[in-house]
Amino acid sequence: MVGVVLCGGQSSRMGTDKGLIKLEAKSWAQTALDKLMALQLPVVLSVNALQYETYPAVFPVEQLVKDNDRLDIHGPLVGVLSVHERYPGEDLLVLACDMPLMDSAVLEQLMTAGKFGDKDAYVFTNQGEPEPLCAIYKTKALAATLQSYHNNELTRHSMKFMLEHLAVHFIPLQPGQEQYFRNFNAHAELNGL
Repeated sequence: MVGVVLCGGQSSRMGTDKGLIKLEAKSWAQTALDKLMALQLPVVLSVNALQYETYPAVFPVEQLVKDNDRLDIHGPLVGVLSVHERYPGEDLLVLACDMPLMDSAVLEQLMTAGKFGDKDAYVFTNQGEPEPLCAIYKTKALAATLQSYHNNELTRHSMKFMLEHLAVHFIPLQPGQEQYFRNFNAHAELNGL
């Protein structure tokens, strides 16, 4: 299994690269990377083309996986499938960099659920809605999704649409865990962080 920090968003509402925003002297990308590395996983950062030019100043280039520009897909799905192409035999545990409050115990819970199960994906649900940006995706499901794309059968390029076509083990959040799934998209949301 490979840990994947999803950094490749456009950050248009934030106005600055969310992966490089600092919380307690560490960038959000580094915070997420550290939490995944604590699970004893090899970890990569999924980045877009512009970040691939700037992130080597902060992270080793061998840790970066650039979005495959041959995939005409936008959003987190292009990052997930690009990492799958690089590591086709590995399941992926993904974590968005803009969830800086994520708790390590939640990631361990996810890892435990996904390690020995036979489902395509392991995803938390928050009030019944999936949280696809902190989840495990099995290699077989990623290969099938990529094949659907190449067959022009992937009619929507969202993570939630992908989940609709997979056998998913949903893990309802426990009371109090919702705070760990807060994602931040605008400067106004950062107050008090």
